[in-house]
Amino acid sequence: MAMACESLTSSSFTGHPLTIPKSRTPNIMQIKRAFTRASTSASVSHNSHSHSLHEWKTLCATINGQVENQLMTTKSNALADGTDFLPVEQAVKGVDSLAFLQMSSLVPANKPEALNNQLPRPLSVSSAGPAPMHGSALRVAYQGVPGAYSEAAAGKAYPDCETVPCDQFEVTFQSLELWLTDRAVLPVENSLGGSIHRNYDLLLRHHLHIVGEVQLPVHHCLLAMPGVRKEDIRRVISHPQALAQCENTLTRLALNASREAVDDTAGAAQFIAENGLRDTAAIASARAAEIYGMNILVDGIQDDSGNVTRFVMLAREPIIPRLDKPFKTSIVFATEETTGSLFKVLSAFAFRNINLTKIESRPQRQKPLRTVDGGLNNGKAKYFEYLFYIDFEASMADERAQNALREVQEFTSFLRVLGSYPMDITPSTRCPPSL
Repeated sequence: MAMACESLTSSSFTGHPLTIPKSRTPNIMQIKRAFTRASTSASVSHNSHSHSLHEWKTLCATINGQVENQLMTTKSNALADGTDFLPVEQAVKGVDSLAFLQMSSLVPANKPEALNNQLPRPLSVSSAGPAPMHGSALRVAYQGVPGAYSEAAAGKAYPDCETVPCDQFEVTFQSLELWLTDRAVLPVENSLGGSIHRNYDLLLRHHLHIVGEVQLPVHHCLLAMPGVRKEDIRRVISHPQALAQCENTLTRLALNASREAVDDTAGAAQFIAENGLRDTAAIASARAAEIYGMNILVDGIQDDSGNVTRFVMLAREPIIPRLDKPFKTSIVFATEETTGSLFKVLSAFAFRNINLTKIESRPQRQKPLRTVDGGLNNGKAKYFEYLFYIDFEASMADERAQNALREVQEFTSFLRVLGSYPMDITPSTRCPPSL
């Protein structure tokens, strides 16, 4: 069952990741039903296809130990009876699961067609495209369309990679979790527009690991259809961050135009080109202008020539922290409800001379508001509960960082290491001055 991965859309990944209760381990019949749903889902919709693929992979990983034990028992009994059996093949691409599994017993060697007759063709990672281990390029997911700054960041992070556009940040995370891609590159903060909160929330929701960072100078252009003048523009569209990064320049240009936020910068240029809009301009890159046949009305419209966006590189597995190069570690935590708990957490790093490069607070989505007396007194609001994201300059291989986190645990109700990874220390090239 082939599944195109060149342009992943939100309709392909609307299902929530499957969770399996600890109290009930899936059995062989459950994975058989998952295979059946996976093989028939292509005729229904892309959404059911992706959900079945994820369900199949999750079940495979969970029951792997159970299957192997049953397999050894069944094979031992079969050999005792003097019957020859076919070996069960392992799935490829690092998925620790059994790709061709006979549900009740192994298939006799003299009847190889029995397996194919009893089981539908199983979904596998190979249906989504070739794996890097087989000689193809690394598949790197990014949010946006060709010409987006995220695509440029993916190319800087992984030269010669195969970039995979995704229409939403959520899709980018899920494409990596579903083994449709090998890495993901996502923006987390900009030197002018600040943090991209959506991706901080998604980092917490998904169990992926930060394995690197890349800083990309952002050079914005005002794009329009060929022949359109600045005086013709009545609307400027782009990503909210791009609009914020060019706010002062747009005001100085005195355009009689409204500003409208869309999903991404290059997507704005694509939308104008495909619909032939002659009263609308986009804020995007010069590469987007080239790809979609747009003219550059004004070059370098960012408010600051030092406009830089920081991207993180995500993988399914963490990398091994090292001490021979500068490392950064990202964590997220919630403090205990005691006086001075945040101060005590931050002191754990200060006392060990560990520099913090970022601290960001986000309200807890599950517990956004605390109330007096558990909801009495008319439920009067007392305060919000927050999660704190911190980046610090130290590797998890550094004993100072290990001891600091041990101390942090004493004052937190929740702590998670998002990743320990090499810092991007390449000097950023400043963009030309804005108008």
